[in-house]
Amino acid sequence: MSPNMKAAIALLLMLFGSHLLVHGTADGLHYDYSASTECKSHSEPALYQGGILTESTRQTEVKNFRTENGASSPGFVLSNLTAGTIYSFSCWVQIKGRDSALIKAKLNTASGTTCIGTTLARSHCWSFLKGGFVLDSPSLSSLLYFKASDQNNTTILVKSASLQPFSQEQWNQHREDSIQKRRKRFITVHVSDAQGNRVRGANVSAQQLSKDFPLGSAIASTILGNKPYQDWFAERFNAAVFENELKWYATEPQQGKLNYTLADGMLEFVRAHQISVRGHNIFWEDPKYTPSWVRNLTGDALKGAVNSRIRSLLRRYKGDFVHWDVSNEMLHFNFYEERLGPNATLEFFQTAKQADPLTTLFMNDFNVVETCEDDNASVDNYVVRLRQLMQGDEGMLQGIGLEGHFGKPNIPLMRAVLDKLATLKLPVWLTEIDISRNLGLQNQAAYLEEVLREGFSHPSMHGIILWTALDKSGTCYQMCLTDTNFHNLPTGDVVDKLLKEWQSRDIKGQTNVHGSYSFSAFLGEYEVSVSSGNATKRVTFSLDGSQETKHINVQL
Repeated sequence: MSPNMKAAIALLLMLFGSHLLVHGTADGLHYDYSASTECKSHSEPALYQGGILTESTRQTEVKNFRTENGASSPGFVLSNLTAGTIYSFSCWVQIKGRDSALIKAKLNTASGTTCIGTTLARSHCWSFLKGGFVLDSPSLSSLLYFKASDQNNTTILVKSASLQPFSQEQWNQHREDSIQKRRKRFITVHVSDAQGNRVRGANVSAQQLSKDFPLGSAIASTILGNKPYQDWFAERFNAAVFENELKWYATEPQQGKLNYTLADGMLEFVRAHQISVRGHNIFWEDPKYTPSWVRNLTGDALKGAVNSRIRSLLRRYKGDFVHWDVSNEMLHFNFYEERLGPNATLEFFQTAKQADPLTTLFMNDFNVVETCEDDNASVDNYVVRLRQLMQGDEGMLQGIGLEGHFGKPNIPLMRAVLDKLATLKLPVWLTEIDISRNLGLQNQAAYLEEVLREGFSHPSMHGIILWTALDKSGTCYQMCLTDTNFHNLPTGDVVDKLLKEWQSRDIKGQTNVHGSYSFSAFLGEYEVSVSSGNATKRVTFSLDGSQETKHINVQL
């Protein structure tokens, strides 16, 4: 810990004294998924009544505490933080001296300083910051403070701060509770005879025919003609995305010379196995991945080329792709708007919707959910861009894509980001999940499991795609699930374990004295078989996300 930070902690201990914190837990406490992305005239009460922070609803301003860039920041000295505990942090923030600024909540311990949450704060209203952290080792004394990114002489005001610790068991229980509520549904099968009499002791079994929740992976053209790869993939996944084969540089490397051969072959494979597929992508804002001939166009020539690209792609594949990533990574790059003006992206969405009205149009970007260190990709900056497109003609933007290229994931931060994005009431997808290869195979597997469990359990999540396509050399972008012979790596074992866990299996029982048998099952398509004596009947039905119990009446 730096001398400046030690001095700041000493100052805050003197200012705040013993009210700054005693560590504690709350058995059975439910996680609060609420969040706000609106700037409000008044702050709201602290979550969890402040958790282990006290006096958390009063405004705290420490004018003589300065961060690295000269901003004035309140701060909290945290005592006796424990390793492995999941800490959820939230507060309301306002600034003075600037109209607006990106504010980061940062935690300084003996191990260093990390970002634990962000918000886009303003001078005339209060903005909600939500995040969190998990420590690898205990910390006797830590400083939680706030930093205005690239803004000097900014005074930061904080109200309703909360720091709530959860054990791993509590956190896992939150996930299970959410899965039961969002991913499963109760079913009651009522069995009667031809006269309407209840049949007691009838044998009931149910088989899940398909899953409602899309979980899949990227594929590359290496899957074409590769039956072991095809069999391995189709046995597991109900969703896919093409890694590179639909990108503009792949389909039109030279102007006017279109080639959809690889994409057509891959589409034939997913169709044959009833796998839904995302379209990735129409435009990639990074100039490095824009065709060289496009980079040389300007004005009407460029506008004509982009319109031709949209219409050619979406009319050819009309109805084939459930989603299209219209503008990829536009938080980080702005190739098209820089050349065609600030309304270019909105026009892309409008043209795409006209070409294929039934597809769902997405933005897609990285570092929104992976970290809060990337100023360009803060969740609030993403919300601003998403809202701009949602307010366009008939709300052309309809989905939020989060790439999810993780190093070591910060799971409470991930959940907090999803909480904030959920306020937009749009489908959220994890679109390119992987874990850095630099962490090693075992850590990749452990961190992948945490990310997948967090994603699957979150109420806002509508689908998950892994970024694990095999290339010609048998490697992947960052993370593979198998070796070249399609034997599972540790990451593949995790995926197989979760696929089994998130599927209804071995549902068998007998009707009670009321002629009924009840069970809970994951959403999807089912076949129920009922037998009593020599009579047997099978019924198929769909289990959707309604909160009501599904009642199935079977007459033998």
